[in-house]
Amino acid sequence: MAAVTEQAVVDALRTVIEPELHKDLITLNMVKDIAIQGGAVKFTVVLTTPACPLKTEIKESCDKAVGAIPGVTGVDVEFTANVQQGRTQTKDNLIPTVKNTIAVSSGKGGVGKSTVAVNLAVALTLQGAKVGLMDADMYGPNIPMMMGVERPPEQQDGKLLPAESHGVKLISMGFFVPEDTPLTWRGPMIHTAIQQFLRDVLWGDLDYLVVDLPPGTGDAQLSIAQLVPLTGAIIVTTPQEVALHDSRKGLVMFQKVNVPILGIVENMSGFVCGKCGERTEIFSYGGGERAASKLGVPFLGRIPIDPAIRAGGDMGRPLVMANPESPQAKAFMELASRIAARISVLTAEASETAPIESLLQKITKPITSGA
Repeated sequence: MAAVTEQAVVDALRTVIEPELHKDLITLNMVKDIAIQGGAVKFTVVLTTPACPLKTEIKESCDKAVGAIPGVTGVDVEFTANVQQGRTQTKDNLIPTVKNTIAVSSGKGGVGKSTVAVNLAVALTLQGAKVGLMDADMYGPNIPMMMGVERPPEQQDGKLLPAESHGVKLISMGFFVPEDTPLTWRGPMIHTAIQQFLRDVLWGDLDYLVVDLPPGTGDAQLSIAQLVPLTGAIIVTTPQEVALHDSRKGLVMFQKVNVPILGIVENMSGFVCGKCGERTEIFSYGGGERAASKLGVPFLGRIPIDPAIRAGGDMGRPLVMANPESPQAKAFMELASRIAARISVLTAEASETAPIESLLQKITKPITSGA
């Protein structure tokens, strides 16, 4: 029987298509460390995010493709991840060590935006990513309480070391303002504070920085869009028409400042009685999905109502940590995977168009300068 060769393995893996990016693993340069010992084949697949929701599907396809090579007696697929840089970095980027910045927004208050931001950040961490959480809601900074952190960040060489909880690095105005003291700042001060949270915090190398924005379409939203190359924005809403109406405004605002929309999340989507199992649609049902369809953006999923979510926020233990087997925690984990996958697709699409855009700039520059 002929010996198994590395070329045969490579050729087999050219038939394995990455489900999100729709190209084969070899073309995407996702395979490394191929090792062959007799009939046993071992290699590593480098995922675009540790939160990849289709890892099992990829493994099964690899097993089938390589296992069909004559002489192969076993296939060992290992996984690692290398999160790619989201949007193009600018020379004056305030957070050059952060690969992707995700804005979590809502058109109105009371829809559970901060709860989504907190559980999303922790879920991405649990799935193996390096994550930070920035509380940009200066007037209602709830992130320290929801993450169970009271001790303020420490200083190092004139910079701030972010606090850390549940594996997530975080910063918030709540660390610096007494709990009962209202913040009465105008727009320029909000802009300066956000700039300092970006520039003067030692975030380190992060795969994702989740930014919890205040509700509405005001100074904080415009500042964050101007200060960093946002990978994308998530719109959190509840199913009723009033919340959806305001959410559409927030979505349009991000589109006007050229921030990609990662999708819409429907929070507080139904309540399932823990005793009888009956489901009650307190705030209606399906509004987020209908809005996403109408506006032409992805629907990322729905999070059911559960008193445990509120309790976890009050106690500083997000639900994905406090009760990971609950349906709500699993919904947050699935949400994190979908967002990570959406970012991977956007990054791949951007990398394909970047060479064309660069070429066009080179072609048009002499014409412009000579005019």
